[in-house]
Amino acid sequence: MRYNNHFKVYDREIALDQPTYFIADIAASHDGDLERAKDLIWKAKEAGAECAKFQHFLAKDIVSDRGFKQLGGQMAHQSKWKKSVYDIFDEFHLPREWTPTLAETCQKAGIHYMTTPYDIPAIDMNDDLCGAWKIGSGDVSWPQFISEVSKRGKPMFVATGASDMEESIRAAEAVLAHNRELCLMQCNTNYTGSDDNFANVNLNVLKAFAMAFPGLPLGLSDHTPGHSAVLGAVALGARAIEKHFTDDNNREGPDHGFSMTPTTWRDMVDRTRELESALGDGVKRVEPNEGDSIVVQRRCLRVKHALPKGHVLSQDDIEALRPAPRNAYEPHALDTVIGRELLDDLVFGDALTPDNTKAKS
Repeated sequence: MRYNNHFKVYDREIALDQPTYFIADIAASHDGDLERAKDLIWKAKEAGAECAKFQHFLAKDIVSDRGFKQLGGQMAHQSKWKKSVYDIFDEFHLPREWTPTLAETCQKAGIHYMTTPYDIPAIDMNDDLCGAWKIGSGDVSWPQFISEVSKRGKPMFVATGASDMEESIRAAEAVLAHNRELCLMQCNTNYTGSDDNFANVNLNVLKAFAMAFPGLPLGLSDHTPGHSAVLGAVALGARAIEKHFTDDNNREGPDHGFSMTPTTWRDMVDRTRELESALGDGVKRVEPNEGDSIVVQRRCLRVKHALPKGHVLSQDDIEALRPAPRNAYEPHALDTVIGRELLDDLVFGDALTPDNTKAKS
């Protein structure tokens, strides 16, 4: 299966050697208020997000009211909802007439607009507005729909929550059959915001993805508290991060409690940029800021007592002490130094160098 090891969302390149791309999932945090949705776009931009993402679903096209009622009770994070699953999806859906305004607001704010479509009309109405698509974990087992989205020819971010490796690969292949631009995202689909979720986020799956698809851009769609998982994912090679975004964790609504706020989002981005800087390129070298440290931290070979010119050095003449001037012999050169002849008179503590010794003639 052929795929690209990098792609662009507008002018922003997504690749292992690029800074991490941050997607703020505003999702249901608009609370049915267009002005609030617009305000969250600006706040996401100010907090360091590069993309504001929404979700285009209609309750009637994403959930079965009868089906959820037949479960005999609401499950998982939905167990705390005060209304039926159908009613919550209906209450917090994004009114489709907002779409052009949201895309325009993103353009004004200087942030990418993206959505997760959940039906064909949602794809059609966003096709000219989105620079990329997101597939939610709930649709990872719907390859027909994934294929339809991928045929639109835009980069795809695919979350793989609550799926196994076989299902994740099948979803990836549904994209790659039509489109080489894919970011495969590890995800743990649990929206409780509990600290216990860290034990289930399983960041090492990113290693498995990298083995299955060498060079493919990877990401994390995360619902754990804070940004510890984000830093771990970036260290393991993720270069796209999606987290939910709100301005108040105490608001009523399905997403607010586990979302990042402008303050926590900014901290996440800042700490990630520090981590990216710290990761480096993997080439072991003396780094630019270590030049003086070589001198003051390392030992060099020094004479233990005064020695005359012409003396032939033995191990009893030499000890290893800091500092190590740049032209001095270091301890690893001891066998080379033993048997050399002094070119100058040396006093106790003088460093041995190629300038004051020579091979015995």
